[in-house]
Amino acid sequence: MKPLASISLDLDNKWSYMKTHGDPSWNTYPSYYSVFVPYILDVFDKKKLKITFFIVGKDASLKSNHEYLKMITDRGHEIGNHGFNHDPAIESATEEQIKKEIMETEEHIMLATNQKPLGFRSPGFSWNRNILKVLTECNYKYDSSVFPNFTAPVSRYYFFSNANLTREEKKKLKRLYGSFFEGFRSSKPYCWKVEGKTLYEIPVTTFPVIKTPIHFTYLLFLSKSEKVMYTYFKSALSMCNMLGTGLSFLLHPTDLLNSELIPELSFFPGMNIERSKKLEIFDKVLDLISDKFKIVNMGTHLESIEKNKNIKKVQLS
Repeated sequence: MKPLASISLDLDNKWSYMKTHGDPSWNTYPSYYSVFVPYILDVFDKKKLKITFFIVGKDASLKSNHEYLKMITDRGHEIGNHGFNHDPAIESATEEQIKKEIMETEEHIMLATNQKPLGFRSPGFSWNRNILKVLTECNYKYDSSVFPNFTAPVSRYYFFSNANLTREEKKKLKRLYGSFFEGFRSSKPYCWKVEGKTLYEIPVTTFPVIKTPIHFTYLLFLSKSEKVMYTYFKSALSMCNMLGTGLSFLLHPTDLLNSELIPELSFFPGMNIERSKKLEIFDKVLDLISDKFKIVNMGTHLESIEKNKNIKKVQLS
């Protein structure tokens, strides 16, 4: 049997990108749900894919979004928790504040979709001990906030150079995308032991050994030379397969939108690429993944991980 590859999509809404970029009009909560959700669900239906959508709590709290969130679960996809305010500096919050972020999001997700999230991903891959502790207290089964890569400082610098943020705002986001030392963490799933409880970690997969990103946004960044992009991705998949790493592949809405449709996000990498071209690349990337892996959602991936008696256990100090 092929090893499993889980695909997840962080359903960050238009306002969340505008907020992080420093656009003051974010606080009217502009949304592209009505455009993006039906479109991406049709794409996944044609590919017969069932994935995991990580939902922001503020979006789930707005009744205008409920019909679109319900469409996601009605089509058989899993829902995950992505925090209430999509705050990339959540790790600087108190334990009580973190719990409020997570539980409010869960409450609104359940009201909108009637599905309880079992997994969590922190915005901006911002995580710490308190977040993991709260997740175990709230009976979450898995976390997927770890992004083991050596390129975080470069990504953060690139982001700051293109964002309209004050010095204080940049200081608050000093751990955005994690630190250089995240690259030393394992790309393979493992198990946190938190005060006697168990929480599985399913890291966002990076290129084994060299620990550079392979998520779709990064592939689009490389797509100026499609030959380079596909060679890079094929090599990463082969290495994952050879080392038994498995695959947790990440998507964002901007991966399949462009600036013609969403001009407010023209600053985002890859937004100058035509949607038809993005979809063409996406189809080829999925074919490459399917060639070596069986594609599932993260909940199904977790079930397989739980059966692994040799999974590495990490005691959270």
